[in-house]
Amino acid sequence: LPPDFEGFALSPVTPLGTCAAVDATDQNRVLSTVRSSELVSDQTNVLALEAARQRLAGRAETHLAASHRVLRNQVFSHPDARPHFELFALVSSAGDIGSARTEADLLVKHLRFWGEAIPALVDQDVLIDLTVIDATVGDRIRDTVQPELPALHLRDAPGRTQGIGNYYRSAAFKIMICSDDGHESELGDGGFTAWTAALTANAKERCLISCVSSERLAELAKHDHQT
Repeated sequence: LPPDFEGFALSPVTPLGTCAAVDATDQNRVLSTVRSSELVSDQTNVLALEAARQRLAGRAETHLAASHRVLRNQVFSHPDARPHFELFALVSSAGDIGSARTEADLLVKHLRFWGEAIPALVDQDVLIDLTVIDATVGDRIRDTVQPELPALHLRDAPGRTQGIGNYYRSAAFKIMICSDDGHESELGDGGFTAWTAALTANAKERCLISCVSSERLAELAKHDHQT
């Protein structure tokens, strides 16, 4: 991790209603316990709680990371999908300084990390499919983010509908990888949320989350090693 990110080892459980309260996830998708807690189904929600706590305590900005096995209590349509899997996630939160500069700074931190960490493990190109929701953020991305990350393949993805509006705000992105034969597959996801703004009761708060599938990454790394 970069020096400004703090790694956390999370508990397997979190207070009851964490995911439903933070990102409006249906509680039926979360495995609850009889002791007012629930199994972590998405560690970005838990990290958002910690980020909000740190911001309320006076920290200028906060950058957190955690590798965690999550459990989703839902029916998956894909035959190979499993209800429990491991994710590596980043969550950052900072105050708005105007003209989408905070959003640009947070995007640079996250995308730079993924753009450097993933190729160090797998011999495949990293592609970022970026969906701009707020035009102001889009202008700042073109002015700041792309020049800061010239080696990263940033592509416009205006047709995305997943998570737009009810989950992600301002901008969202998918982390893709491309093999030598041109085959592309999704490795992770990210975007801006209103979570820490709601938790701190401060509309000026900006929060960026992103994560990748650790198991998918491990499979690709193993395949590259064997070949």
